[in-house]
Amino acid sequence: MKISVDLLDGYLPDQFGKYAPEEYTLHGFPTRSFPINISEIPAGTKALALTFIDYDAVPVAGFPWIHWIATDIDVTDQIPENASILDQGLVQGKNSSVSKYIDFNDPAIEARYLGPKPPADHDYTLTVYALSEKTGLQPGFYLNDLMRQTKQRTIEKVTIEVPSRG
Repeated sequence: MKISVDLLDGYLPDQFGKYAPEEYTLHGFPTRSFPINISEIPAGTKALALTFIDYDAVPVAGFPWIHWIATDIDVTDQIPENASILDQGLVQGKNSSVSKYIDFNDPAIEARYLGPKPPADHDYTLTVYALSEKTGLQPGFYLNDLMRQTKQRTIEKVTIEVPSRG
């Protein structure tokens, strides 16, 4: 399986991150998810899952920041732009905005894409999983739930780094 994200000058395009126009934000957080291109999906794949995590956030937040997790995505060659808000053909889990260490919480964005807002350039880790069956997770699941459910269902997983400018 191969995955890619169209970059602009080597970075995630602005509309999906820190410099998103106001109409693509909620409470100052970018909410418009970027498109993900997928090819060479393995035979037997019944669903896809994804994680989008900022490991560069550890020195800033004290933990890897979960920007987006989703599962039971219909098999497709592209997860379209704004799939998180459109909320069709996928089940989304909670991002790091729900952490008890974060002084912000809004149910409108806690189980959706929450785009990058790095203080300096960061690399974000996008992983897409080809699954032999759907996980059956319900909206608002946590990353550990996804990891447990994909363990026995993963046919293949692919990871790429997606840079975003600070």
